[in-house]
Amino acid sequence: MSSLLKVDSEIKSKVRFWHSVNSMTGTKVFVMPGGMMKSNANLVDLIEKVKPEIRTLIEKCNTVKMWVQLLIPRIEDGNNFGVSIQEETVAELRTVEGEAASYLDQISRYYITRAKLVSKIAKYPHVEDYRRTVTEIDEKEYISLKIIVSELRNQYVTLHDMILKNIEKIKRPRSSNTDALY
Repeated sequence: MSSLLKVDSEIKSKVRFWHSVNSMTGTKVFVMPGGMMKSNANLVDLIEKVKPEIRTLIEKCNTVKMWVQLLIPRIEDGNNFGVSIQEETVAELRTVEGEAASYLDQISRYYITRAKLVSKIAKYPHVEDYRRTVTEIDEKEYISLKIIVSELRNQYVTLHDMILKNIEKIKRPRSSNTDALY
């Protein structure tokens, strides 16, 4: 008799559970067929190495930009060639800083795009194209990271070249030829 009561109580609890599950409202949560779909570990490692380099470039550009801006003298008539070099240098630093910030944004967009695709895979596990698209996005991000690293190098080299070639005009934009006037 006790085993019959035990079976009866198990059936009642299963029925209660079934009713509570079917009466729930809200967003349905889909589970991946093979468990959780993990991030691409190789890409995550690369991103974690590249992001600090991007941040460093942004910080260095900001520091050098402020240094050059503080060297710009007050506005005067004539003899402004050096000042125009300073302004051109500041503009180039600002451009590089903006491009580097866009690289960080591009990395964030990769994660968002991949997450949306993975949620589609969870919702439609029978569609193989979604799975292939994740691989394609990962490959595209790898290529993008290669390009970003090359661009970081190019930007450092270009800024270094520009500043070294014009360092005297950046430090002293106006020549002090006052002795030559007399």
